[in-house]
Amino acid sequence: MNQPADALFQYLLRLGDDSLILGQRLTEWCGHAPTIEVDLSLSNLALDLIGQATLLLDYAGEVEDKGRDADRLAFHRDAEQFTNCLLVEQPNGDFAQTMARQFFFSCYSELMFAELETSADPRLAEIAAKAVKEVRYHADLAADWVIRLGDGTDESRRRMIEGLDWFWRFVDEMFAMDAAENALVQRGVAVDRAAIREAFDQRIAATLAQAGLEVQASGWPLSGGREGRHGEELSRLLAEMQVLPRAHPEAVW
Repeated sequence: MNQPADALFQYLLRLGDDSLILGQRLTEWCGHAPTIEVDLSLSNLALDLIGQATLLLDYAGEVEDKGRDADRLAFHRDAEQFTNCLLVEQPNGDFAQTMARQFFFSCYSELMFAELETSADPRLAEIAAKAVKEVRYHADLAADWVIRLGDGTDESRRRMIEGLDWFWRFVDEMFAMDAAENALVQRGVAVDRAAIREAFDQRIAATLAQAGLEVQASGWPLSGGREGRHGEELSRLLAEMQVLPRAHPEAVW
C-alpha cells in the first residue's frame, strides 16, 4: 500500500472503530435502560453507529486492498489493532455516565462529519452526509439528558457531575492529530480536528450552562487509543463482540 492509501486506510479505520466500539457499548443497555423509551432510543443510537462503522470499515477494506471487509475488520482484529479513541471504550457506568460519554462524543462527531461533507474524497463525503444527520440527533438527545439530569434532583445532578468528571480526561484525544492526518488535511480529505475544537468547547459550555453545571478542567489527559494502546475494558468488550465470528470464522451474516 502506498503512503497516501495507507494514511487514508488508517483514517477510515479510526473513524470506523470509534463508531463501532461506542455502538457496541450502547447495545449493553438493551433491556436494562430506565424506561422502554430510553431503551429504544439507545438501541437506535447503537444501530446508527454500527451502520456508520460498516460503511467506513468497508471503505477502509477497499483502500487496504487485502480482501478484508467491514466484518473481517470488526471481528478478526485483536485489541491492540483497534484505533478507536479511549473515550468510546469506557464502561457504561450508570445512565448519567453513559449520557456524559454520548454528549462529548456526539458533539465532536457532529462537527467532524459536517466538515467531512466537503471532503475531497467523494466516498467519504457521501458517508459523512448520511452520518451527520444521525449524529445531530444523537447530540441533541444527549444534551437534553445532560440538562434534565443536571437540573433535576440532587441525586441526578450529583450523578451527572460525576459522569462528566469521569470523561473530561478523554476529550483531548478526540482532537489529536498526527503527521498522516495532517497530510490528509492538506489534500482536503480529512478534517482539521484542532479547527473544530473551539466550536466543540462552546457547545459543551452552552449546554452545561443550561444544566446549571460548570465546565471542568480536563485534568491529566489520557491518550493512546489511536496507536492501539487500550485498557482492559476493550479486550473484554471484544471478547463478547467477537465470540461467534472467532468460533466460526467462515460464517457470513
